[in-house]
Amino acid sequence: MTAAATTQDAIRPKDFLGLDQLLGDEERDIRDTVRAFVADRIVPHVGDWFEAAEVPVAELAPALGKLGVLGMHLEGYGCAGASATAYGLACLELEAGDSGIRSLVSVQGSLAMYAIHRWGSEEQKQRWLPAMAAGEAIGCFGLTEPDAGSDPGAMRTRARRDGDDWILHGQKMWITNGSIADVAVVWAATDDGVRGFLVPKGTKGFTTQDIHKKLSLRASVTSELLLDDVRLPAGALLPEATSLRGPLSCLNEARFGIVFGAAGAARACFEAALDYSKERIAFGRPIAATQLQQLKLATMATDVNRSVLLALHLGRMKDQGTLRPEQVSMGKLANVNAALEVARTARQVLGANGVTLEYPVIRHMNNLESVVTYEGTADVHALVVGGALTGMQALR
Repeated sequence: MTAAATTQDAIRPKDFLGLDQLLGDEERDIRDTVRAFVADRIVPHVGDWFEAAEVPVAELAPALGKLGVLGMHLEGYGCAGASATAYGLACLELEAGDSGIRSLVSVQGSLAMYAIHRWGSEEQKQRWLPAMAAGEAIGCFGLTEPDAGSDPGAMRTRARRDGDDWILHGQKMWITNGSIADVAVVWAATDDGVRGFLVPKGTKGFTTQDIHKKLSLRASVTSELLLDDVRLPAGALLPEATSLRGPLSCLNEARFGIVFGAAGAARACFEAALDYSKERIAFGRPIAATQLQQLKLATMATDVNRSVLLALHLGRMKDQGTLRPEQVSMGKLANVNAALEVARTARQVLGANGVTLEYPVIRHMNNLESVVTYEGTADVHALVVGGALTGMQALR
């Protein structure tokens, strides 16, 4: 073997399986562009945002729009029309920065914008999508309620006809971007099934209040939506959505992004632990030289590489049009659980330093406790997979 071949074939600890070679040139360019943005605009500040429980959305949203990641997988209306895999890679890099930032992008593009793009009228698309793609308008997605999280069919928010208008009454909870949104996509039960409505900010009877004292997703706005007999014109109705299939299709889009995003959070924790282990000296040598820490590092590296491989495979399937919701459920279940284990192990490698915001690990660890719950809990996704395996639905 020549020296050149030996160098070429050398293991790269932060890309152990050489997964970079699985990407096309355009995918790699998108990945690198988003990674550079995160390194420049997110990582230096996100610890402070997390500690202060605030995030400068007014500054970030236009920058993310200029970057091209808002609704990037949608076609037309100012959207990039990128592949599903490219969108996933962007989510991976954004969540390597912080889950809250990926949530901002995911809720904007895969929930609010996708709902309008897939289920809205042409007038609604023209009105909202170009501004949302540019980050000039923010959207939120109102489905979850205080007593209807995993069971959206039990929602209490109702919409009734009043002449040509609709009257909405109800409450939505745990809504990302809620209080800063220019438009809320609100789902309500009607006599004709579950329907979606576009509720602009400032509509009479529509108010929001932020949820405070969170110890997770602190660099993200989380709100309650209150709808007190909100009157909307007929044009506010998403005409193509007539059942729970509407909001569930949006959730599946967002869950796909989480499959990639969780791998990004895991990677950030692993890389922080790997770098720290080489620098931390104990008993006269780096802790990276000890058996116990090498076992932890090897286990984390395996989980990270496996998560990225799974995400890429699901991305290819989605691009081919063969990906099923049950397979997305397996991806979210596997990758978020793996990321939680990586974060907890990395925290141990860092010792006491692992609980400070000088390092990213405790922040990712706390954030992942939300990611494992929202857009389908781990338990629910396990039952979705179990139902697909057995043909017997435990949820019904």
